[in-house]
Amino acid sequence: MGDAGAGKIGKYEHCTFSSKGIGRFFPTAAASPKIGSVGKIEAVEEERIETVCPRDSLDSVIKAIKSAHPYEELALDVYPLLEMEKS
Repeated sequence: MGDAGAGKIGKYEHCTFSSKGIGRFFPTAAASPKIGSVGKIEAVEEERIETVCPRDSLDSVIKAIKSAHPYEELALDVYPLLEMEKS
């Protein structure tokens, strides 16, 4: 993500925040799960990684995430951020 333009905050680059948790999913008959089995609920340890990126880097960052993501489906949230006044 950092090489694609994400994680730039001031004089720093490649900035991220991670939190670990349990991801749960139920692969349907049409799925090809990398972990678990079709028709069976699965729970796995996962890590959520948060970062920032400028709007003009978003497509490149999403492409980088998709190329590194191990699962068939990608859970990805994108939130626009408001600029804060610098004091």
